[in-house]
Amino acid sequence: MAELPGISDAAAGDTRAAGLGSGRSGLIARSELVAALERAATTHRVTIVAAPAGSGKTSLLHGWAAGADQERPIASIQVRAGQRDPQQFWLTLLAAIQRAAGNDPESRVTTPDFDGYAMVERILSELAEFATPVFLVIDDLHELSGTDALEQLTHLLTNLPEHVHAIVAARRDPPLRLHKMRLAGQLAEIRGAQLRFSVDETRQFLAAAGISLSGNAIAALHERTEGWAAGLRLAALSLAEHPDPERFVAEFSGSDRTVAEYLIAEMLERQPARVQDMLLRTALLDQVNGELADLLTESAGSEKLLLELEDANAFVLAIDPERTWFRYHHMFSGLLRLESRRVMPERIPGLHRLAASWLAAHGQVLEAIAHLQAAGEWGWAAELLTDHALSLTLDGRAATVQALLQAFPVHVDGSQPELAVVHAISALDSMHLGAAAAHLELARKHAAATPAERQQTVWTSITSLELLLARLRGNFDDVIEQVGSLPAAIAGESNADLAVSGDLRALALLNLGVTESWSLRLADSARHLREGAALAHSIGRPYLEVACRAQLAFASTTSSLVVAGQRGAEAIALAEQHGWQDQPVIAPALATLAGTMIWTGEFDRGEIWLERAMHVTRAGSEPGLALFIHLIAGMLHAGRGQLHRALEEFDLANTVQASMAGRHALASRVFGGVIATQARLGRIGDARTTVNALPERLAGASEIRTALAVVSLHEQYPHTARTQLRAVLDGAAPVTHDVTLVEAHLVDALASHAQGDHRAALTALDRGLDLAEPERLILPFAVTGAWRLLETLPPQRTSHAALIADILDAVRGGAPASLPTTTPAAALSRSELRLLRYLPTNLTRPEIASALSVSVNTVNTHIRSIYAKLGVTDRSGAVRRARELRLLSSGRTTSLT
Repeated sequence: MAELPGISDAAAGDTRAAGLGSGRSGLIARSELVAALERAATTHRVTIVAAPAGSGKTSLLHGWAAGADQERPIASIQVRAGQRDPQQFWLTLLAAIQRAAGNDPESRVTTPDFDGYAMVERILSELAEFATPVFLVIDDLHELSGTDALEQLTHLLTNLPEHVHAIVAARRDPPLRLHKMRLAGQLAEIRGAQLRFSVDETRQFLAAAGISLSGNAIAALHERTEGWAAGLRLAALSLAEHPDPERFVAEFSGSDRTVAEYLIAEMLERQPARVQDMLLRTALLDQVNGELADLLTESAGSEKLLLELEDANAFVLAIDPERTWFRYHHMFSGLLRLESRRVMPERIPGLHRLAASWLAAHGQVLEAIAHLQAAGEWGWAAELLTDHALSLTLDGRAATVQALLQAFPVHVDGSQPELAVVHAISALDSMHLGAAAAHLELARKHAAATPAERQQTVWTSITSLELLLARLRGNFDDVIEQVGSLPAAIAGESNADLAVSGDLRALALLNLGVTESWSLRLADSARHLREGAALAHSIGRPYLEVACRAQLAFASTTSSLVVAGQRGAEAIALAEQHGWQDQPVIAPALATLAGTMIWTGEFDRGEIWLERAMHVTRAGSEPGLALFIHLIAGMLHAGRGQLHRALEEFDLANTVQASMAGRHALASRVFGGVIATQARLGRIGDARTTVNALPERLAGASEIRTALAVVSLHEQYPHTARTQLRAVLDGAAPVTHDVTLVEAHLVDALASHAQGDHRAALTALDRGLDLAEPERLILPFAVTGAWRLLETLPPQRTSHAALIADILDAVRGGAPASLPTTTPAAALSRSELRLLRYLPTNLTRPEIASALSVSVNTVNTHIRSIYAKLGVTDRSGAVRRARELRLLSSGRTTSLT
């Protein structure tokens, strides 16, 4: 077997053999990569290995040759640096082939009438004489210049005998016309990406070199070098003697002396002057395109240069499929920035300003601000950050906003009143409400010092943020009052003369909608949240849209629990599209979805959604939401009969209410939960103490009156209980949701039963069932214990067979429900009864399937069975027949529109 030519290690940075090879100290065998080359070389006529300088191409060839069959002939050459003489190239290749055949190379001298194509035919003839497969290896082909030699080499490679395989290695794709071989499947290609070291290979390489680093340091070194073999070798040389290896890795970059020397010699100085100038001027950019490079170089044609550099594997990488945006290898970028500071320091601030202007005009605000800061343009940077801090925060870039804030020097931060607005946005995002208030006060105090053309923007920002602050503090009355002071465009009115950012308007609509939700002004809330979601969608603010839609789910609960559940699911699905399924923004939808399931007796499923809501709700979240989640948790435990745990959650909700600056409209339900649960636990004294401590404005609420009736009932005063319920049942006390009214009728039924008035008890129970039927409200029956009355209810007295089956199933933990004797001879199954209650609605079959968590095929099967058992042929006939058989309520039909 012919040996591959030796590689000189004379240059400190020349690591062509780095990380590969044949057992030499500090090297590792990259068996998978060598195997990949072996597969390519033996199954394809030609294999191209193209990768940047120092990628380990030559090392790969050595590793492959060392592991090859010793009897396999290999003819290999390495093109000399700056090889311009094609005659010398061909003579060297011919000599290598003759040695591979076991012959002494002919002594040949160069002649002025050398015929390259005749030499190619001679070489093809020599190769044809091999009796076994033979391999040609040409390394560093990029050093060969001259179109004649490359055209002759193309002729050789495209006419190789079948038993001959060629491997060509170069720093760039060689200009050989091999496209027909590629189409014919005769060409294999190994690129720089395949030659990069993996993290595990980096670990092995350092261990072989006797260098010990932590896992984090190894990962950091791999990330900085991007798996570049030469970079790793150069780092290892320095690490071997460094007193603090971990610190060295943290600081290692292309500006390291050994790396800089290598890259300058191997890359930068090899480029024409114009290319060097472009590289140095654009080095300050994280990514560049042709237009931006033209601006910084004050010339045209930069995109062509960038494309050529990428094609040449010159540490320039395209980052988009269209190859319009590029970045420099991390190590090369570090070297270029070092060189630009050395050779053109006076131009750097101006380059930053030019880049900032272009980036800001093209919507790349973060990058523009960073360049302005680098140029010392602090006032301009502050204005740009103020204008975009809210949108950046809403896009989930709060940490970046905070980092940009910290980059301002202290003296600049204090002299820029607009930055106080940005500080307030950052503090509000992290729920540091006291700090936010202080920053807003400072911004308001110094707003007059801002330029006249910017004062409207600053005042609008301050007002909108103060609205958010009031909402987060739970000061809902202040929010409603402040809405009137907002500019007309934010309040939703028309004012063509006022230019207000869409972000601020959408945020104001969200704040107003949330406040109205927690004030139970749900119709207004739903309207503003729909407007906010639509606006957020139109201006491309998905985070704001998710926030509006998540809160819209709760605002829909009074119109329909089915609708509320659907809107919650839609908000969650939208959040998941953006990876926000674990973010606090989705908590209102999760909690609402949990609530709808708990209200309808699906305790286990509701608990799953509730746990998700608790998981995504961070400590110190807005009080209105925290109160709602504790309330839902209390209802879940109460429905399961876990009264001690229910009371804990109601108490926590009460504690949240006490911390709020205003009153949450659900406070009456919270207090009612506390009082009723204390009574059911037999703690009558505690219940009376809670009643005596009630704020006067809550005393007449329906939830409180119902809870007082529960206390009287447990004190064995059923008559007093019924008296306390009269205002609720007669409509004198306002009721916000049928849940409260159902609960009041059930407590009245229990009180009547305790009095021995069974007729009144059955009447109250039927009224409760009538109200519960459209929304399938099961929770009140479980919490009050009125479900026990259902077990004694004469079948002929009710038209709610399916609902009763669901109630008893829920409280028994899944036990089958008894069907009323009024069902047809072909009785409906429990699943069919559950589906039957959806037929009076205008839900489609897919929507019914979603509500029941079954497939559409299952729904279709059940509906066909229901039609057959009821003797009907369509949906309306099924509803009519079911009501005749008292399987459905004869009451209202639920509308979802």
